[in-house]
Amino acid sequence: MINDKVRMYLLPPLFNAAVRAGASIMQVYKNRDDYDISLKSDHTPITVADRLAHKIIREYLGPTRIPVLSEEGREMLYDERRNWELYWLVDPLDGTVEFIKGNNEFTVNIALMENNVCMGAVIYVPYYEKMYVAGRNAGTFLLERVVPDAAADYSYEQIVGGARRLPLAEPSAGPLRVAVSRSHQTAETHEHIARLRERFPDLEVIEQGSSYKFCMLAEGRADYYVRTTQTYEWDTAAGELILAEAGGSTRTLPDGGALRYNEEDLRNPWFVCRSKFCKV
Repeated sequence: MINDKVRMYLLPPLFNAAVRAGASIMQVYKNRDDYDISLKSDHTPITVADRLAHKIIREYLGPTRIPVLSEEGREMLYDERRNWELYWLVDPLDGTVEFIKGNNEFTVNIALMENNVCMGAVIYVPYYEKMYVAGRNAGTFLLERVVPDAAADYSYEQIVGGARRLPLAEPSAGPLRVAVSRSHQTAETHEHIARLRERFPDLEVIEQGSSYKFCMLAEGRADYYVRTTQTYEWDTAAGELILAEAGGSTRTLPDGGALRYNEEDLRNPWFVCRSKFCKV
């Protein structure tokens, strides 16, 4: 098991890799005519920002000597990774579609996996300068005004000293707030919400891109998140721990099981998330 000493050693590189990647993303974001957009084999878009962020994270985390499984890294056969005890699970730019649209809803996701269980995670939202940090059995914390910085070098003391524990909000007396993907909705998404609306006629739908939805639930600014389109393990690992350590949960649809990691097929099943104060 990862002990406290190892946790203290690994938190700064985890944190700083995300901030440095965020700086490269924001540099590209300012130059909309130079995104260099292409399609990957699964027909999802990739930009120069995705590639730069991946390169920075891979190189910065290299000295930890922990392997990296990244959305933008080379494709790894299951036999190569199946026996990994420790690895980084990375989405260098989550929300590429939202990045291309220019609506600011994109994140950097990095999870530290031990025996296929997320033990530590960060989600960085560079446009809003917000960093979410979680450690298993240690809580979830929010740091604000974390400016994208290509030379970020935060110490362990700086990270933990400026953090606020989540959730921030108290239980809401208002309507059920349901988060959905801004760009990835299906008929099943709408049917799921329609069934909820039978019980909660005044529910509010919040459209939001990227893994930031997990963070909204962790903060207490949304109650429920349903996803009925394709996601991959790097889309959910960091967000799932951030939500769980803030008192929430993530369960597969329709069976209510747990998401599993380092599977032969890296695609997730559909899932729903609930905040600590969710009424459903």
